[in-house]
Amino acid sequence: MSAQPSAPRDPRDPALRGQTLIVIGGSAGIGLATARHARAEGADVILTGRDPERLRTAAAEAEAVGTAAFDADDPAQLRNFFEELPGPIDHVLITAGHPSYGSLLDMDPDDARRAFTGHMVLALEVARHLSGRVRPGGSLLLMGGTGARRVRGGLGSAPAVTAALPALTAGLALELAPVRVNLIAAGFVDTPLSARLLGDELDARREQLRATLPIGRVVVAEDVAALAVHLMTNTALTGATYDIDGGQQFVA
Repeated sequence: MSAQPSAPRDPRDPALRGQTLIVIGGSAGIGLATARHARAEGADVILTGRDPERLRTAAAEAEAVGTAAFDADDPAQLRNFFEELPGPIDHVLITAGHPSYGSLLDMDPDDARRAFTGHMVLALEVARHLSGRVRPGGSLLLMGGTGARRVRGGLGSAPAVTAALPALTAGLALELAPVRVNLIAAGFVDTPLSARLLGDELDARREQLRATLPIGRVVVAEDVAALAVHLMTNTALTGATYDIDGGQQFVA
């Protein structure tokens, strides 16, 4: 497959018109926000997730053309999903999974393997399935973070995974070319996942960030979605990591 120069796009046209986006983990949070944003830019959206009911609700909200309920960490189910796609695709965003926090020494071997490799293995498995399925100029977008760049107690596997993802992204960008591969590194984002992880501490965390972040507000899923769509449409971008944390990593 070789990329061909594309004709200049009329800026009045939706940026993703005629393109297909797959969101792995698209039933809530950043995945769903990106699906909505991409749909507003003309994309046909396919959402995947584990919970069929949540997927149906998300699909209606994002006007998705299709859904698939399966466990993305199961290689056979993931393979079947890609093999059953009806046609070529343009972009894939992976938002499935979440960090594993706690004491490193308290992790049993099975939990440690999942925590250290799960996110990266999923990215690799998805990348394998994209060969020959993505149109020139298309992209694979991975999700990482900035919060664990400062190593401290209680972060578990998160710092190691955070450090490894940019290298994985660059390697995949070389091997998948001309499909583009980029990494979004987010700080705290106000999503349902954040609410589950923080529980009763959520409001205090929001207030702290409003008071300390240079942007003076909390980053929300729609902020990340806007960056994701930009990375889909700007065909000069590949192999790089893009931070979106409101300046969180620069303040105590």
